[in-house]
Amino acid sequence: MANSKYSYCGRSRRTFLNNLGMGFGGVVLNALLHQDGYGVEGNEQRRPSGMPHFSPRAKNVIWIFLSGGVSHMETFDPKPLLNKLSGKTYDETNLPNPQKQPMYLERSRSVVGIERELHSKIFPLQVGFKKYGETGLEVSDWLPHLATCADDLAVVRSMWTTDNDHAAEFQMHTGRHKLDSPEPVIGSWINYGLGTLNENMPQFVFLGEFKDPRVKENFDAHYLGPSYGGVQLHLDPANPLAFGRRAADISEIEQRGEFEFLLQLNRLSADEYPQDAQLQARINSYELAFRMQQSVPEALDLAGETQETQKLYGIDNPMTAVYGQRCLAARRLAERGVRYTLVYLSDYGEWDSHSDLQKNHSRSCERIDQPVAGLLKDLKRRGMMEDTIVVFTTEFGRTPGVEFGMFNKSATGRDHHPHGFTIWLAGAGIRPGIHGATDELGFHAVEHPHYVTDLHATVYHLLGLNPRLMEIPGRKRLDLDYGNVIREILL
Repeated sequence: MANSKYSYCGRSRRTFLNNLGMGFGGVVLNALLHQDGYGVEGNEQRRPSGMPHFSPRAKNVIWIFLSGGVSHMETFDPKPLLNKLSGKTYDETNLPNPQKQPMYLERSRSVVGIERELHSKIFPLQVGFKKYGETGLEVSDWLPHLATCADDLAVVRSMWTTDNDHAAEFQMHTGRHKLDSPEPVIGSWINYGLGTLNENMPQFVFLGEFKDPRVKENFDAHYLGPSYGGVQLHLDPANPLAFGRRAADISEIEQRGEFEFLLQLNRLSADEYPQDAQLQARINSYELAFRMQQSVPEALDLAGETQETQKLYGIDNPMTAVYGQRCLAARRLAERGVRYTLVYLSDYGEWDSHSDLQKNHSRSCERIDQPVAGLLKDLKRRGMMEDTIVVFTTEFGRTPGVEFGMFNKSATGRDHHPHGFTIWLAGAGIRPGIHGATDELGFHAVEHPHYVTDLHATVYHLLGLNPRLMEIPGRKRLDLDYGNVIREILL
């Protein structure tokens, strides 16, 4: 119908008549799109093929996130000098004052426009450490279960970020500071670049509960569009998928008939607008939602796991039960082809120990220690470490100096610390060991320092993705967004 004789305003006669008269499919779909906040206008995106750019070492990721800022010095990067110099200010030691070094300002950017109060009086370690495994990894006494996994971990002690407030949580997932324009999170880029391993499951899942709505930024696809965002799943057997249950007065046969009728209408509109990417994305999401209604409850039904497995994750213990369930669910999702699972293994800000660090960190360590160790051991015995990457991270570390001020007169905690902190990886393509270092006080990342997008680049590389080949027309990415692969921790 390209002939002008049969063309009306650039559209075929069939399309024109369909829209003018019986275009109910377009009406229905347009209403649904606008109800969800999406129109059919916009530039068509250049979509990847869904194939890796090169041979991958892994096929899925379990990303464990601890919100609030974990003290690296009380977990995987002990600094005995803190005990020796306890109570002294940085200027009273024979070491260079870390707050007067050029990198101090280079690696910190305040959202509110003022610098955080300086905490320079050295605070001693709040827990003991022992060495474990062939690598001799020093692990906190608060993490006895994870200590038994020492030879499976690639511990990176030299991470840094720039946001000295809690938007650093979102920076860990996007690579962008709060004052910069938003970027899609790493899980969305993976979903966008690689596509599905299981058409009945979402490719990007968020496991966790939260009260602060900002947590949704951790699984927001931004300009990639809603099809690539994370799907929040719950571990309530009666309602694992929000709005995913049939109404009580509708049978499965009736629902299937309604879905198939709507699908026919939607595909009629798709035939008329084959270049409309948003339209196709929304149709795909409706189809996926129907399939997930059948498959998600089974995937999250932990009752079928043996008592031995549930005990391995600490599900039999009230202290570890909730986090153990999330870790076990992550393993089950990875088994079923979910590309990327973000396990929110904390309450929002749970690790933010401005005061009472010893009490708060020891309790939080107890909550996560057995569940995470159980996940590693379970993946290993099932052979899943051959194609699964586990990432364990937080948003920043905590200060070597004790926090003291108007709201922390007890002087028993540490403040936010973007200048140096620790993360670890395990699994497919990962070489266990210790990489990088902070200085003698645990202040600056000085040996092999890595900005957060270096972690992203490493995960992309293991999945066979080159982020420079995943570009969106009209969307400028910074060179820093791509990061550099941490090759020293790769096999």
